[in-house]
Amino acid sequence: MKPLSNILEDALQLFYPHVCAGCGDDLHGKIQLICFNCMQQLPHTDFAKIPDNQIEHIFYGRAKIQSACSIFYFSKGQIIQQLIHQLKYKGNQEIGIYLGKLMGDQLINSGRFENIDAIIPLPMHPDKQRKRGYNQAEILAKGISQKINVQVLNDIVLRSKTTSTQTNKQRIERWTNVDGTFIIQNQSTILGKNILLVDDVITTGATLEACTNVILSIENTTVSIAVLAHASN
Repeated sequence: MKPLSNILEDALQLFYPHVCAGCGDDLHGKIQLICFNCMQQLPHTDFAKIPDNQIEHIFYGRAKIQSACSIFYFSKGQIIQQLIHQLKYKGNQEIGIYLGKLMGDQLINSGRFENIDAIIPLPMHPDKQRKRGYNQAEILAKGISQKINVQVLNDIVLRSKTTSTQTNKQRIERWTNVDGTFIIQNQSTILGKNILLVDDVITTGATLEACTNVILSIENTTVSIAVLAHASN
């Protein structure tokens, strides 16, 4: 005969099923968010371990970064798109924390993202953040923070103007779209610090470039970049 705790757990699973954020299949582990099959399908890049990788190439001659990586490749119709969709549009902050922890593990194991002093999530415009309810980059940053034990700073870099979507824009259009978008407040907080800038998806890198160069305007400050996924043009 099943223990009462197991019977109650089965009943909760029946009425409030715990499902995989990737494929929607039932999950039985209490803390599991992604099923084994979906975990196996995640398209790892291993860029965290590789100097001179594709993400670092994006910033050559554009922003003087220390290291940069994406943890996964982004592909339409694949598991990683579903997970990002859950985070950005379905209010699933829990999956964002989980993915951030995966990012943190990769950064720790890489040996290339050491001595980080603070994490800064790429900021959203306040109006857009109020509409969504949160900044997905900040959720990822919180997950990373839990792994590397470094504080997240949300009040240093601000987005001073709204921008139109970067989708379908050419490279020069993307750069023009974000030029002058970011401002720094409380500059002394990051003076001389090694900053990890975090975002969810990178394509041309125009937005991250603009934000990086604003941070680098603070004396003796350095920037590394970690993004969840890389979408090719």
